Amino acid sequence: MSFNTISLVRSLAIRLAGMFAGWRSGGIAAAGLIALMLLTPATAQASFDGWKRSFWREAHAAGISRTTYDRAMRGVTLDREVIAKTDNQAEFVRPVWDYLERVVSDNRIENGREKLREYAPVLYQIEKSFGVDRHVVVAIWGMESAYGAVLDNHKIMKPVVRSLASLAYDGGRYKRFGRKQLIAALKILQKGDVDARHMMGSWAGAMGHTQFIPTTYNAYAVDFDGDGKRDIWGSIPDALASTAAYLNSSGWVPGKTWGYEVKLPKGFNYALGDTRKKRTLEQWAKLGVKRTEGRSFPRPSDEAFLLAPAGAKGPAFLMLKNFNVIKRYNNADSYALAVGHLADRLRGGDEFVREWPDGDRPLSDAETKRMQALLNRRGHEAGTVDGKIGDRTRAAIRAYQRNTGMAPDGFASLSLLEMLQGS
Repeated sequence: MSFNTISLVRSLAIRLAGMFAGWRSGGIAAAGLIALMLLTPATAQASFDGWKRSFWREAHAAGISRTTYDRAMRGVTLDREVIAKTDNQAEFVRPVWDYLERVVSDNRIENGREKLREYAPVLYQIEKSFGVDRHVVVAIWGMESAYGAVLDNHKIMKPVVRSLASLAYDGGRYKRFGRKQLIAALKILQKGDVDARHMMGSWAGAMGHTQFIPTTYNAYAVDFDGDGKRDIWGSIPDALASTAAYLNSSGWVPGKTWGYEVKLPKGFNYALGDTRKKRTLEQWAKLGVKRTEGRSFPRPSDEAFLLAPAGAKGPAFLMLKNFNVIKRYNNADSYALAVGHLADRLRGGDEFVREWPDGDRPLSDAETKRMQALLNRRGHEAGTVDGKIGDRTRAAIRAYQRNTGMAPDGFASLSLLEMLQGS
């Protein structure tokens, strides 16, 4: 099959993806997957091999030698599983409380405390060198690879060059990411820290014990055990020190925590948390916000923003700067909250005081659209029905909640949607 025919197949695939998925990023990713399905495996591989030959120019321009490129790309085949991963979109949103229950498990806490004891001397040196709390470093290790256990799971770990080349070739919305990370991976191989056979990672190229993507590795990985290589796959000291170095460079504030669980006063204005505007802990205290169990804030001048992941029905937190530093690792509130909570549990801390609203959950995009339409129909002016929770939608939710005697927290939940549908 000629390249012109391949292009024709891809054009047809894009039209089909547009019919089924609309012109969103998911539709474009679906186009790549449909195109691969329409092509025979042999034809798809021939097209991929042609792409590998053409990508050499980009790699060469980035400073990659011919020897490095040929050695890395020799025998690399297209990974259809990786392409399929780019279009996996969950229909429903996992509630943060379900996520926390899974990732901050008793087993992970027990194993983490064991790792703290086992690697106490090296963790002491890492904390001394980079100023990052050892409990946070170990918590990230636990979150990212279950303290290295995932690295032995061949169903999860894949050859990084193959995964990134597949993304770069036909990864939909991940295509640009794949090209950038593939170049970075080739630079790692060229420097000699690891060979292609041992450069294993997730389908998206996250590598080693603490799951660095190649660009992050090149910028922040360190050789902490002094063997001349930055080995985040086989050296625990290198992996954990690299994580600490990354957090340090991202602005970690030594000697301070990530945040505090707090109790909000009756009639609290939840809109104060919408913009994530920072106030000093002293200013929050004057608004009636207190630490749980009567504890005081150790540094009232520290600045924090309010986060209430479940609205009025769950725990609330004041988040300090280190919370956002953790998000440099994974830009999700749930992830940073899990890392911070796991770190506290490893230190001997307790579970959150306030319980989560088990049985309830946030809304999917489709459910959010239904909620917006219902709010508009009742005169609460949620704005455009787009499935996005913005200021107008939150204001409309609060108006409805006030009218029905609920706490006006502006939280879009399944229970709220069910009330709207039943009223």
